[in-house]
Amino acid sequence: MDTSNPAVLVNAELLRMHVGRRVRTVIQVLKSDGGGSVVGRSTDEQQLIIKGYPSAPLSTFVEVIGIADSNQSIQADSWTNFGDNFEMGCYNKVCQLANGDFKHLFI
Repeated sequence: MDTSNPAVLVNAELLRMHVGRRVRTVIQVLKSDGGGSVVGRSTDEQQLIIKGYPSAPLSTFVEVIGIADSNQSIQADSWTNFGDNFEMGCYNKVCQLANGDFKHLFI
């Protein structure tokens, strides 16, 4: 595992603290315009815009790794389909832990 450029686990609320940094999140895909952006629902129920071109058709839930270019958008480097069932609440709690008192446990 390459740890030279780790991606911080975020939800939409935490994204604003990491603008310009490499981040990782999971979204529920709401709309894909086919022109380079995807609108999704973050694990904290807020809307995010993911910019970039996925290499394959997207499932309902997708992990995105990329650079946070604003407090509501990510320029994606990597897209990973997570299928059609995903526990958003648990992932949201992990994001909070990864940015709180237990961030030393996460890369």
